[in-house]
Amino acid sequence: MEAAGRGEGPGCGCKGIRSCLLCEGPAQAAPPPQGEENFTYCPATGLAKGNERSEFAGWAFPFPGVFLTGEFISEDEESEIVELMDRDDWKPSQSGRKKQDYGPKVNFKKQRLKAGSFTGLPSFSEKIVAQMKACSVLGGFLPVEQCNLDYMPERGSAIDPHFDDWWLWGERLVSLNLLSKTILSMSCDSEDSIQLFPTFRKENGELSPPGSFTQTSACKNSGEEGIGCILSPRLVPSKEVTVAIHLPRRSLVVLYGDARYKWKHAIYRKHIEHRRICVTFRELSAEFSTGGRHEELGKELLEIALSFQGRPV
Repeated sequence: MEAAGRGEGPGCGCKGIRSCLLCEGPAQAAPPPQGEENFTYCPATGLAKGNERSEFAGWAFPFPGVFLTGEFISEDEESEIVELMDRDDWKPSQSGRKKQDYGPKVNFKKQRLKAGSFTGLPSFSEKIVAQMKACSVLGGFLPVEQCNLDYMPERGSAIDPHFDDWWLWGERLVSLNLLSKTILSMSCDSEDSIQLFPTFRKENGELSPPGSFTQTSACKNSGEEGIGCILSPRLVPSKEVTVAIHLPRRSLVVLYGDARYKWKHAIYRKHIEHRRICVTFRELSAEFSTGGRHEELGKELLEIALSFQGRPV
């Protein structure tokens, strides 16, 4: 059994090194590290652009594996969904969050899985899942698990940088961001380097793609032009780069590929300004899909999930 978090405040679900404002006590211990993002993801170009006040201003690099669409549901739909969620209990979770789980019983450490008390995804998610079919990146997406997470600034809600499991869960992680905007912070522990490219804005305001010819101000001022004035690409350690993905209210974000498997994602305390609910849907990994070692169990769980008759487990 894990040790309790700092103080075990009322309604707190923190364990081990996790903490929130409910258990940190009146002394207000220093909050968990909250990295400063030095790049911002641009959905229009797929680039991570260096922030103006960082040392990487004027530089960018391709950031694949992110699909982001705004206003995925209407304001009325959002209100109805949250009202239905709030009719059920929210269980205390780590780092000041509360949760509602709709999914099979799983032990990730021992890699054991069974249906348990899982009765399916909730009825209100049937329409959401149907709307996902319009997203090209979600072709064939069949969610087998849904996790609702409730964040509140009064609790110091956050989630540390992490990878979602990939023994059970498949490549695409799909999240619907409700009630308030936030920032998804992406970081990388790899020993590799990232190649940055100089960027500039065209006359129409669009960000140029990586590799576009960019002249230094010195070249421009001297009147010199040509190949000798082109900035060379720049290599930086991956560990020095943090990318902010801005999630508007009612937006849908999908992480896959490199953004799923090479970059950790987090929500820092400072980026929770109002109540926020994140609805995350996960699909099965290849091991539990057609042709996989546990295909039959996967079929059983999907049949339960897509009945859309579930209650939180």
